[in-house]
Amino acid sequence: MSSPAFRSSGDLAADRRYSYAMALLADGDAAAAGDLLDTTLELVPDWVPGWLALGEAREAAGDRDRAVAAFARALELEPQDTLGASLRLARLGAMAPPAAAPAAFVRDLFDDYAPRFDKSLVDGLHYCGPELIAAALQSAVPGRRFARAVDLGCGTGLMAAEIRASVGHLTGVDLSSGMIAAARGKGAYDRLVVGDIGTMLAGEAEASLDLVTAADVFCYLGDLAPIIAASRRVLAPGGLFAFTIEDQIDAAVTSGFSLRGSLRYCHRQDYVIGLGRRSGLDVLAISRGILRTDRGLPVEGFAILFGRA
Repeated sequence: MSSPAFRSSGDLAADRRYSYAMALLADGDAAAAGDLLDTTLELVPDWVPGWLALGEAREAAGDRDRAVAAFARALELEPQDTLGASLRLARLGAMAPPAAAPAAFVRDLFDDYAPRFDKSLVDGLHYCGPELIAAALQSAVPGRRFARAVDLGCGTGLMAAEIRASVGHLTGVDLSSGMIAAARGKGAYDRLVVGDIGTMLAGEAEASLDLVTAADVFCYLGDLAPIIAASRRVLAPGGLFAFTIEDQIDAAVTSGFSLRGSLRYCHRQDYVIGLGRRSGLDVLAISRGILRTDRGLPVEGFAILFGRA
């Protein structure tokens, strides 16, 4: 996962040292990068990106304790956690994984990513989450039309391209205003909302939607119980809830979800199915496949289709 856009320290000398340190880190000299970032932070001791970079350098050098200290300082300085220090601390076992990635982190990440999102994700990473969802829908309810649908975490509208022809009124919601602007430019949605997906669903009338989709969204949520329950509430009888999941395939991990090195959450299939059933949803289809690539490696996952009886 790429980090949010670089933020200057306001000190040109510190910024130059930071750039050189990041070049050293990229070249594999993590120890030298860490030492240079130590001296950089003497100039700008409250600069959050510097502390985050120091944590990354110390982690790459195998110095877990100093990495934890650096990430903890970044989180202390910026509790809203725009740079995702809490996720890095959880990855190192210094704290439990949060229930979800910090909203400020996700928003800033995708605001920066929006202009190049489609090309990078589809062409570069071979992303196919919307196609998996569309295939699950076609398999379970071929030719069905939906009067009202909501696309959670709609991004630039890749999911809309797959379902627009089957939906009468389509709403998209995303934390990132940059993503919403890109989606608006495509003209595929009848309504677009900048905001939290849970908050948006809470504002929808009960049993008012025929379809809820979420492609490549729940990798930023750990605990899926609230969003599954919220989606169940807004579904009309016979309504469908379709989404993708990055699969937790490590047999050594017994919890329902865990945090990957990419800072994205993966979930066990039985955990997701159990949450759906407890919320009153039936499993109609599961389509397994490769969702995307990450650092050249395939990311295994599945699209799951729940139905409200």
